[in-house]
Amino acid sequence: MQTLLRVDHLSITFFSDAGQHRAVDDISFSIAQGESFALVGESGSGKSVTSLAILRLLEPRAKISGSILFTEEDWLQLPERTMTERRGRDAAMIFQEPMTALNPVMPIGKQIAEAVRAHQKHLSRQAVRQRVLEALESVAIPDPALRYDDYPHQFSGGQRQRILIAMALVNRPRLLIADEPTTALDVTVQAQILDLLRELKDRSDAALLFISHDLSVVAQIAQRVAVMRRGKIVEMATCAQLFSSPQHPYTRALLAAVPTMHSRRDAPLTTETIGIAQNGPLVEIAPGHWTRSHII
Repeated sequence: MQTLLRVDHLSITFFSDAGQHRAVDDISFSIAQGESFALVGESGSGKSVTSLAILRLLEPRAKISGSILFTEEDWLQLPERTMTERRGRDAAMIFQEPMTALNPVMPIGKQIAEAVRAHQKHLSRQAVRQRVLEALESVAIPDPALRYDDYPHQFSGGQRQRILIAMALVNRPRLLIADEPTTALDVTVQAQILDLLRELKDRSDAALLFISHDLSVVAQIAQRVAVMRRGKIVEMATCAQLFSSPQHPYTRALLAAVPTMHSRRDAPLTTETIGIAQNGPLVEIAPGHWTRSHII
């Protein structure tokens, strides 16, 4: 498969009056056209920061080094005006919380229409409306023509997430970034959203970068997985390899922390892995399966 996105030696440092903090430390990965790739880790591991850096949505106090190549064009070197054209058209993001991402005082149809007009200035008003209705229909919003002028609060949580997906897909981007898109949803709606993402990705042959802390969710949607800890990738493999033969102690701790019917109720769920070093190099131990040396 052709490589669509290649992140090489990406590091992200935040500067403040209190000092500096390295949030992402020299990570590299690639995603092929049509592939589902997941970044997984606990809060603070650097996965969401990485996704924001790809679209250059980080605040000015963040210093980014390395390269982010989208079809061999380094997005870190583009002027902001050009990057604005790339966002939404070539790559788009589904954010975690719809009520934060959506404007509460604007009808949802108009919000999606704004995304269309930003990149399809030649379309007539009627063509834009038709494109919006098609996007809403593709994510199974019932009666999209009747709900075009409804506001976000008039939809359920699952429907609001579908609206965000419609907004991200309306310009038919080649890369879709989903940042914890099912976290705030109940299990049934979560499964529906995952099924929808898989169906839409396959239909458009788009690549999917899926960000999550939940390995059980990742297992349902990703083809390859990179596990992040404290800003570094500690293991990267196919989904089957990672779940059948995890190599890094932190990956094993993450898997062990997933509650099951046999989990002890009085035992805390933890991923503490005292004494594990993570500064060794990533080593390929099997075709496509990389793990970081953890020998102290």
